[in-house]
Amino acid sequence: MSSDKAIIKKIFQVSCAIIVSQNKKILVTQRSSSMSLPLKWEFPGGKIEREESPEQTVVREIKEELHIEISISNKLPSMTHNYENFSIILNPFICKIEQGEIKLSEHQAFRWLNPNKLLDLDWAEADIPVAQYYLQTLNK
Repeated sequence: MSSDKAIIKKIFQVSCAIIVSQNKKILVTQRSSSMSLPLKWEFPGGKIEREESPEQTVVREIKEELHIEISISNKLPSMTHNYENFSIILNPFICKIEQGEIKLSEHQAFRWLNPNKLLDLDWAEADIPVAQYYLQTLNK
């Protein structure tokens, strides 16, 4: 018998926010030790729910996770990342805070970083190409 069974991976559609401050710093969040991919840095966001657009998801998730209201300025191209047991299709949006103070409900920490410091962090792998693409758009 062959052991070439097809492995069916779960695919998650996720939206994330690249939140840019007025002084052009970028908000990044650190996953808590109890989350999957513990202590990795990421752009905040979450899974797209049934009957929800990627845009609706990013606004909802940021309100739930960070307790702030955001507006979307731009959408970047979706990017797929394959982890060992699942895949993520990440839908990144460039956003700004409209109101509220950041209060973490899921993450361990957050930082405002200059764009040139973004790639210095220990990122969740799916977010690395998003950060790289965002930096390329700044250099054009």
